[in-house]
Order: sequence, then C-alpha cells, then structure tokens
Amino acid sequence: MNSLLTKFAKTAGTALLAFSVLSACSSSPAPATGQPGTEGNAGGNAESTVAISIMTEFNTPEAPGPDNPVLKEFEKKTNTKLNIMWTSPNSYGDKVNLILASGEMPDLVKVLDFNSSLMRQMVKQGAFWDLTPFLKDYPHLMEYPESVWEKTKIDGKNVVIPSVRPLHGGPWMPIVRKDWLDKLQLEVPKTLDDLYTVMEAFAEQDPDGNGVKDTIPLLPRNDLGWAEGVLNNSNGKWKEVDGGLIDTTFEPGTREALLWLNKVYDAGFMPADYAIMKETQSEDLAKSGRVGMYPNTIEAIWRVQAELIKTNPEADFLPLSYLESEAGTYAPSSPGFNGVFLIPKSVPEDKVKKILELMDYGASEEGFALACFGIEGIHYTIDEEGFKVATDQAFKDSVSQSSFGKIFERFDEYLWAYRTGMPKELFERNKAIVDERQSHSVDDPSVGLISESWLKLGPDYTKKMNDLKTKIIMGQEPIEAWDTYVNNLKADKAYMNVIDEMNEAFAARNNQ
Repeated sequence: MNSLLTKFAKTAGTALLAFSVLSACSSSPAPATGQPGTEGNAGGNAESTVAISIMTEFNTPEAPGPDNPVLKEFEKKTNTKLNIMWTSPNSYGDKVNLILASGEMPDLVKVLDFNSSLMRQMVKQGAFWDLTPFLKDYPHLMEYPESVWEKTKIDGKNVVIPSVRPLHGGPWMPIVRKDWLDKLQLEVPKTLDDLYTVMEAFAEQDPDGNGVKDTIPLLPRNDLGWAEGVLNNSNGKWKEVDGGLIDTTFEPGTREALLWLNKVYDAGFMPADYAIMKETQSEDLAKSGRVGMYPNTIEAIWRVQAELIKTNPEADFLPLSYLESEAGTYAPSSPGFNGVFLIPKSVPEDKVKKILELMDYGASEEGFALACFGIEGIHYTIDEEGFKVATDQAFKDSVSQSSFGKIFERFDEYLWAYRTGMPKELFERNKAIVDERQSHSVDDPSVGLISESWLKLGPDYTKKMNDLKTKIIMGQEPIEAWDTYVNNLKADKAYMNVIDEMNEAFAARNNQ
C-alpha cells in the first residue's frame, strides 16, 4: 500500500475539552477542478451551496472554530456550509443518546458505540437511511477494506459509514517511560510480572531525579481490560475456541488479572481514585512528568510527550509492541473502525447524496491530507525528504486527525503512528511498532455480531460486572466475591441465553 502516511508524519495536540457547539461559516462555491468523486472536486461547480450539520467528537485541546481555514477549504471544495457540533469525549456517549432520543438529529451523526442498543433499535424502526444502493457511486469510500464494510452491516445492509481506522496499532496497550527504563538499567517489560518489577523500580528508585518518592508507576485511566486480554489471550469479552465463542468472564485469566491488579493497587502503584478520573484529568496528570506507565494508543501518547519535552528533552514514552503470558503473545487488533456515521431518514435523498459526496472527498488522498495536515504554507511545510512539518498555526487551528480527521477519513495502516508535530524518527519507530504488533495480533471475533438479549440486558450486566471488578481491584471486596458472581451468572438463564445467541450469530456468519 502506497500509504499517504508513509510519506509524511504528523498529528498531535493535547487533551480533551468540554462540549462545544460551533457553527461553520458559509463559503462560495468552488469552480469544478475534476470529475465528480475524484480528488480536487466533490461536486465543486456552480450548484448552490448545501448546508450540512454534523455531530462528532474531538481530541485536540480546542475544537476548530467557525472561521477555521481548513473548514473553509472543505466548504469551497465541496460546495457546502458545514455546521459541526464538536463534542468532548468526556460527555460524548450521553450527548449522542440525548440527540438520538430527541429526534432532532443533525444531518450526519457519529455514534461511537456500534452496539448501542438505542441506535440499533432506531435502525430497526427505519430512522436512518439504508446507504447500500448509493455507496457504489463513491469510489474513495469503497476503498475502505471490504472487511470493515462487512463488519458494520446491520441486518445485511450498510446503514452506517464506518469511521475507518487501521487494523493494527490502535487499541490501548501499556506505554512506558523508556528514558526511565534506561536510567534504571531495566529491560523493556514483556510480561505482567515484568511490568510489576518495573513499577516497583519506578516507585522506589526516583527515576525522575527530584529526590522525592512521588512517581506514579501506573496511570491506568479507567480501563484495565488489557490485563485480562494478556492473561486470556483475548481481545474483549469474547474469544473463539473450537469453532465457537466463549465468554471470557468465566476464564481463569480474568480472575488472575483481578488478583494482579489488586496487587498493583495495594502496593500504591496507581492512583487511589483512578476509577473516577475523567480522560482529561488522567492526561493532565500524565503531563506532570510523574507517570511511568500510561496505557494509550501509539499516537495519542505524543500529546503527553510533546508537553514533557518542553522541559525535559529526554522524556520518551515507548509503546509496547506486545505482552506475553502462558496463553500466548498479545497485541489487540482493531476492528478497522472506531464509531459509525448515520444519516437520519428525515434528510432528503438529494442531500444524502451530497453528504456521501462530502465524505467521499474526505476519503480521497487530497481530502484526507487537508483534514489531517491542513493547508501547505499555512499549517505545514515540506522538508527535503518530503516529510510534512507542522507549523505553529496547525496547533492554533487544531488541525489533526483528532479533529477534522474524526470526520474525513481514509484507510491508512499507519494512521495511528503519528501526531501533528511528531518528529520523523519517532514516526518511523511507531511504524515499526505497528508492524511488529501485526505478528502478535489478537482479533475480536464478536465484531458485528449481535445478541438481542444483550442489547436489552447488557448495560445492566456490564455495570454490575465492572463495579464488582473495581471493588475487587481496590480491595473493597475479596476475590471470592468474583467466584460467587461467576457461579451466579452460570445459573442465570437470561445471561446464558446471551452466550447462545452470540454463538448462533457467529455460526450464521461463518456459514454465509
């Protein structure tokens, strides 16, 4: 693949912010520069400007403003007026549910949870357009991997546009301060026992050199599922065994992970209040320079490192390529998408086609480069090796795959290897990590499968399960409470019916 991102590096920013609703200003139609659906034009001719409202999340310090030059350029290229509702990831799920339930939806709405029961119910009720008849006319969208289009079908139809992402390098894995490892003469950890040894050293041996035992060996955010993944060699709740799906809730590795995490917590190696920390709070803490391990995605850690190197040029967060246990080597793969876009049935058919035209332009190399890099001479320059170097204006205008790149997306295997402002050598190291993860990749076999019972009952089970896990990790409940809970689930007909339904769906897909 002649990847756009193998030619350049980029993307960055820092932290997340509160909910913002920003309206984009209109722009005059751009002259036609090519054939419809090709780069340089997505309907750019004398046709009248079409207003399109979009709801999406952002992960830059600020959301792009209504006069943003990249926004203006998209409007010019596509003859649109874009009214974008930029929403903080801290509140995105709740905000989307409110918007869906209200019926007053924007023309294009992004839902991060593909298994959202509310979204699924609305799809069954016919609340969104079936895009299947239209998609063949949009060649750049059709360049998304076929597997991604298949996984995101609902009842055999393409009701959604996947928010396409790479297949490798994305899901959270521990990321370790490599400069601290080197200072303390420690090897890069490969197992959970290795991680614990490193955490002990980070806690006791003053790796930041300030003479105070104030380091935070592990900042877990609020998701510790990677520990279960390592010990179960599974990517999520479901694992394929002997041609069927098993629920990893019942696996010994899940129990072992809880014991290991409780040991880490009891040792004081992670914040006592980790379970209630917001994403923005954990990231701000990571930027304090006191954190030794911070599970995250390969590129997102640059937001932290870019801040640290301002005062400590040696600061270096190294994403682990994989972890291993008796169950095998582990690096979770991505399903190839992170959320989906839907168009409400209230949108007229002509406008549906215009929205698809807009998204198709965003999926072209030109549109994708505009979204992620901005405008040459304003947001980036090109060095002698063809590498795009971000300017200060790129940061001021929040140009990144974490802003406009949350809407306008092209499949690129190294999308998760870079961030705006990242130096080329770090980008190259990240690409090598992405490549290495592929050889240790563990897939989630349940992507795209649905249990009707789980849609109704899942949120309640999930909350109770996660609450109990947190209490066990924090020492508020003994591990025996987990054993009792698991035994009760095995006797729970409704819960066991979910397992049966998932296996029926899995078998049906395999027999297609």
